[in-house]
Order: sequence, then structure tokens, then C-alpha cells
Amino acid sequence: MRVLLIKTSSMGDVIHTLPALTDAQRAIPGIAFDWVVEEGFAEIPAWHPAVAEVIPVAIRRWRKSPLKTWRSGEWARFKQRLAGQRYDLVIDAQGLLKSAWLTRYAQAPVVGLDRQSAREPWASRFYQEKKSVAWGQHAVERVRQLFALALGYPLPDGVGDYGLNRARLAGEPQGEPYLLFLHGTTWVTKHWPELYWRQLAEQAVAAGWQIRLPWGNDQENARAERIAAGLPGVLVLPRLNLAGVARVLAGASACVAVDTGLGHLAAALDVPTLSLFGPTNPGFTGAYGASQQHLASDFACAPCLKKTCSYQPTTDDKTRFDLTREQPLCFTRLAPETVMRRLLELLANKESL
Repeated sequence: MRVLLIKTSSMGDVIHTLPALTDAQRAIPGIAFDWVVEEGFAEIPAWHPAVAEVIPVAIRRWRKSPLKTWRSGEWARFKQRLAGQRYDLVIDAQGLLKSAWLTRYAQAPVVGLDRQSAREPWASRFYQEKKSVAWGQHAVERVRQLFALALGYPLPDGVGDYGLNRARLAGEPQGEPYLLFLHGTTWVTKHWPELYWRQLAEQAVAAGWQIRLPWGNDQENARAERIAAGLPGVLVLPRLNLAGVARVLAGASACVAVDTGLGHLAAALDVPTLSLFGPTNPGFTGAYGASQQHLASDFACAPCLKKTCSYQPTTDDKTRFDLTREQPLCFTRLAPETVMRRLLELLANKESL
């Protein structure tokens, strides 16, 4: 059986789909998936043994220059590639208009979420089969349920298996044990204060740990350099592609992360990770896996799910906190001392297994 999967982005959403592939592969011997995914994340699907072919798209780039895209022939070649392969089924696991539109070019029945289940209800108009999957549960479980309904097998019990080979991705051992601090994320409000990262690094170094800091853009690189400045054993990594980041992640003893795609990649590789949540809800999109722990703020307005903080500091807040360096204030409930204590517990639990 050959299935076309549409799940283009983001990094976290792509990673959240992997356990559903593992379920399907175990339930249906010989099943193979071709996966349509944004070009920036195209390395990830290829790591799963159920994926036969990765089909990159560049919707984000194409939208910026539609005329250039048309003239270059990229869009025409993409459509031809979908139409040229015979599929038994198409699964749109994204539930957006952009993903539903892509299903039009494959010659096979299309399954997706129904109007009440999809993030963009109008997407369901493109599907021949519409499946109901309840909200209010983790994104991984929602995708697993969609696959089970689409492909006709009972949903397996227990925690989903990402199906990745951590040892293969890690490669050769990388020297002394180290911790990885995943400090970069998209929303301004999801950033744990830089001041806290620096203090956590100081505490981890005092406890005898090596620290490694990845980065993906100039702003993250500058922050990593400030966190590491003058601290022995704290290394700012060179810029890495996803395979390189996966290699460093797979070799880490543990990670500390904010709500970021790399935190989900750490979960997929079963790396013990402590994830820090301020404005977002770990119950729906937190790092998923047996080795994952979440620290969520209990600030009065958290989780607000907002990209811009609208909280107005009180007189007491202005007295207690440095409002230039301890923002957003919901993260003041996750002080470096608290995070370090939980990190040591996580490492101790790992050693006892």
C-alpha cells in the first residue's frame, strides 16, 4: 500500500506526525508513505523507515515570489510529481486550506479531518472522507487517531513511538557528557529570559557539566555568545543543518528547552528534556514522550497563547523584578534555581533507569 501524506510544516507539526507512521507501519505490513513537506524540514521525514520518498514544497517561498515560481517551473514540476505516482490513499494531516489544496494534484481518494476537527474548517471540502478527531488532546494523539481512522486499524495503546534510530543519528561519541540548552524559539513571549539562561549556565558549570548552545540565526547566535561569555565548558556551536542538530541532540545527556521545534526533535530522539512553558499550553503541544518533563508557569494569565504580552506590571512586580531583563513576567515563576533543581532530578532519574 502506498500513501501520500500532506504535512508541510511547522517543525513541531512534522515531528508530531512520526508516531502515526510507526503505528501504521506496525499495523499494515509493507505500507509506504510519500511525504509532502516544506523544503526547510525535508530532512526529518527521511529519518523514518516508513517513508519511501520525501517531496519538498516551498509554499512559504513561493508565496513571496509567485511570478518567479511560475516562470521557474517549480510549481509545474511539483504538480507533475504528484500526478505521476499512483497512490492508494492521500492523507491530509494538516487540516489547512494550503494543505488541502495540494491534495488536488494526486489521483487517489483523500482523507482528512472533518469541519469540526480541522484547524481551518473549509479545508474539509477537499476531502472525500472526513474523520472526526476530538480537540482538547495532544497533537500527537490527534494525528495518531486520524491515521487509525483513515487506514482502518485499531489505535495502539500507550505512548506513541517516533520510530527514529537515535544511535544512528548520533554517530560517533562526541567526547565528554554535555547538556544542550535550546534557547531559540519563534514568539517573543515564548523566550525564557536571557538573564535566566546565563544564570542556569553558571549553575550547571558549577555542578561540573559541559554546555552546548545551538543557534539558527544571527539573533540567536548573539544571545548564545552572551550566555557563554567567560564560562569554561560552555560552547557555542557552529551553525548546523537539521541533521547536524539531530546529531548533537542525540548525543546529549539532557536538554533544557523552551517551546520550540528543536524541543520536539529532542523528544523524538528520546533525549531527556525539561521544557519551559510560559504563554503556551504543554498539554496540547508540549514535547511528547516518556523522557519529557514540562515546567509550566502558574502566573495568573498563563497560558495566554499570545504572541505579544499584554500583561501590565503591578507596583509589586516593579519592585521585585527587573522589568528590562525578566520578561515576560510569567517566566519569573520558573526561576533558574527551580529549573536547575528539576534538571538534576531529570538526570538522576535517567541514571537510575
